[in-house]
Amino acid sequence: MHESLFLLVVLLVGAVVGVALTRKLGLASIIGYLLVGVAVGPSGLNLIDDPATAQYVAEFGIVFLMFSIGLEFSLGQLKAMRRVVFGLGSLQVGATIFMLGAIAWLAGVPAVAAFVLASALAMSSTAILSKLLTERFELEKPHGREVIGVLLFQDLAVVPILILLPAFAQGEEGTWWQPLGLAVIKAGAALAVVLRFGQPLMRRWFSWVASHRSGEFFTLNVLLVTIGMAALSQALGLSLALGAFLAGMLIAETEYRYQVEEDIKPFRDVLLGLFFITVGMFLDGGTVLAHFPLLAATLLVVLLVKGLIVWFGSRLVGSDKGTALRSALWLATAGEFGFVVLALGERLALVPAPWPQVVAAALVLSMLLAPALVHYSDRIVLRVVASEWMRRSLELTEIAARSVRVKAPVLVLGYGRTGQHLARFFDEEGISVIALDLDPERVRRAQAAGENVVYGDATRSEVLKAAGLMRAKAVVITFADRDAALRILSAVHAVHPNAPVVVRVRDEADIERMFAAGAAEVIPEAIEVAVMMAVQTLALVGVPLNRVVRRLRAVREERYGLFRGFFAGASDALADEEEKAVRLDTLVVADDSPWVGHQLAELALASLPVEVVAVRRRGIRGAAPEPSFVLQRGDVLIVRGQAQALAAAREQFLAGPHSF
Repeated sequence: MHESLFLLVVLLVGAVVGVALTRKLGLASIIGYLLVGVAVGPSGLNLIDDPATAQYVAEFGIVFLMFSIGLEFSLGQLKAMRRVVFGLGSLQVGATIFMLGAIAWLAGVPAVAAFVLASALAMSSTAILSKLLTERFELEKPHGREVIGVLLFQDLAVVPILILLPAFAQGEEGTWWQPLGLAVIKAGAALAVVLRFGQPLMRRWFSWVASHRSGEFFTLNVLLVTIGMAALSQALGLSLALGAFLAGMLIAETEYRYQVEEDIKPFRDVLLGLFFITVGMFLDGGTVLAHFPLLAATLLVVLLVKGLIVWFGSRLVGSDKGTALRSALWLATAGEFGFVVLALGERLALVPAPWPQVVAAALVLSMLLAPALVHYSDRIVLRVVASEWMRRSLELTEIAARSVRVKAPVLVLGYGRTGQHLARFFDEEGISVIALDLDPERVRRAQAAGENVVYGDATRSEVLKAAGLMRAKAVVITFADRDAALRILSAVHAVHPNAPVVVRVRDEADIERMFAAGAAEVIPEAIEVAVMMAVQTLALVGVPLNRVVRRLRAVREERYGLFRGFFAGASDALADEEEKAVRLDTLVVADDSPWVGHQLAELALASLPVEVVAVRRRGIRGAAPEPSFVLQRGDVLIVRGQAQALAAAREQFLAGPHSF
């Protein structure tokens, strides 16, 4: 097999194995790529004895990563978050580089190498932390905004760092400032040209490309712009990454930004994965073990220095102690951009051995620690910061004060567009609602409008109790994210196992999983959209309205158990066709009923055939009870079947257990 083809096969197999393993273990895919790189590199199986060749291909992953960062660069966003981004963010990056660089220099590392190592360790993981913020519903919390602001500044800070390193390499000792000054002038001029002339030109260009209505042509032009700008940047003596970043900025303010982002994402993720594999190839297990005390000391110093700097910086910008400590715990670890800086520094021969190996291993261990630090951050804050208990108590008091006035509410968890539409629908029906949401601005505006919504984390049992879960008629989870809904569903049933919960999902494949987790009903978005589009289309093409309504009813009865059947009235008895229709009826377990204490299976209603679709107990309705469900006084059984079967079921129910 040709050497290049063999190299490509090894890299792709390694990428597949790495992603599969980390997905199964719940780790970041970056860790899998790095470990696979160690396995196939010179210090492992030695399948690739020349990592430099592979790194040349994989370096394009950094090109596309920087292009994606350029796409996310928004002057409006920076202006809105300027206090955090340019205040806390600049303080964190600048002070961390200075402190870690000074410590490395005092340890005998040359000044330039100390700067490279400190710059690599100053960055945190955008991929890991942003994912954790989303999963834990903490994006809109005070520490969440600080973490995002600092990560944004770190992304921007990578650009000047990538300019500095080649300038250091080009200049001899004491003369590095000359190439550095030239690089800064070139970068400044390129940025000025992009901001002044590039965006209108790029908008017209992509308008012409989009007019051809060809996805293939559009993607080709995205690749051309990305790689072309990177090549132009390199021709000017700057880095490939800077050119890609400028290319992203060109498109960021156009209406084609989101389409470009989707088109570029597969190339970025695959090539970036290959880059991390090549980084892993440079890790020498023997060297790391030989310098393990130095590695442990490096990791400890990084966590302490970064954590302390973020703590003091957060306090300086006006955050309370709890928020400052949370931000410090989140941002204390290092991230993927450290590998980018470290790899470039090693390739330019700026860092002496064994520091590249030690720092690369520290980066890996730091990223493995990040989820654990985040997971225990709340417990640490509650143990360390005394005022945090008071703040939590005030939050719960506000929630309880609003919920105590409502006797039997519907609890809406998530007050986005779906939650707001639901609340208005319930309000029109005279049903009381209490909503929980984690966006403080949305909560403030909704409360000002008189709506019954409070700030609270629906995954916390004490918040659910304060919101009146034990009195709630039903719970509606409006989050479309599957993992988020499962966590909330688990928290709800931990507090109130019999609470009927309606859950929203995007994918039909998640329906059974939600039912298994205890949902009373699951609403799949894809099916509902398809049904409503079909109904509207049938009406538009001339299908009679009564047929459309019947079709909609049939689909809903097939899809949702609680929609099957209806409660018959006096007028329904006159219609012959209704004799075969599925109806609903109720069987009340009176105080003196012989069925008190008996299991539902003993009713043997399935033989009639009649199905128990729900049980209402003390005003709370639970769907699809198990056969082992024990009947209590006051229970109301909602049963479904044809008219004759329902009549027989009622007679059997009134006769009692002795009739069997």
